[in-house]
Amino acid sequence: MAKEIKNENAEAVVEAVSKTEKFFNENDKLLSIICVAVVVVCAAIFCWYKFAYQPKVEEARGQMAAAEQIFRSSDYETALNGDGNVLGFAQIIDEYGAKAGKSVYFYAGVCELQLGEWESAIKYLESYKGKDAILAARATACIGDAYVGLEDYKKALGYFEKAAATADNVYAAGYLLKAGAVAEKLGDNAKALSFYKQIKDQYPQSMEGYDIDKYIGRIEAE
Repeated sequence: MAKEIKNENAEAVVEAVSKTEKFFNENDKLLSIICVAVVVVCAAIFCWYKFAYQPKVEEARGQMAAAEQIFRSSDYETALNGDGNVLGFAQIIDEYGAKAGKSVYFYAGVCELQLGEWESAIKYLESYKGKDAILAARATACIGDAYVGLEDYKKALGYFEKAAATADNVYAAGYLLKAGAVAEKLGDNAKALSFYKQIKDQYPQSMEGYDIDKYIGRIEAE
C-alpha cells in the first residue's frame, strides 16, 4: 500500500514538472518580455529615486534648516513666508510637501498661531502626522490654543485633554493647566479642579506644580 502511494506521488511530481516545462516552452517569448519589462520598471524606479526624488529631499532639507534657524529667532513671519532668499515653511510645503520632514507642518502651524492666524494654524497642525509622541502632543495643544483664539472653548478643552493624555511627560502639566483654565471659562469649576489636582498628584515637580495650590485653593474657597 505504501509503495503504491509512493509511486502515485512520484507520478504526480513527474506530471507537474512536465506541465511546467510545457508552459515555459509555450510561453517563452511572453515570459521573456515580462522579465525585460520588470527590469526596465525597476531601473526606472531606481533612477527616479536617485536622480529626481533624493535630490529634492536634500534640497528641501536645506531649505528647512534655514527656515528653522529663522524660527528660533522668533521671526515667525519670515520663518513662515520667507524673505526672498530663504523659503519659509509655507513655501516649502507648497514646493516640496513633506519631503523636508513631517515637522514642516508643525512649524508652519506654530508660526500661524504666533501671528494670530487661528484657522490657518489649525489646518497646518492637523496636517502634522509625525510619530514623535511629545511633538504630536505639542501640536495637539497648539490646536487647542488656536481654538482659544477663536473663542471656541469647548473644542479647545478637548484638545488640551488629548494633549495631556498623548504623552506622559512634564509638558503634560502645562496642557492640564490650560485645560483647567478653559474649564473655568466654561463655568465647569469641578472639572477645572480635577485638572489642577491631577497636576498636584502627578506632576508636583513641574513649574505648574509649584503654584498649583493657589489654583486649587481659589476654587475650593468659592
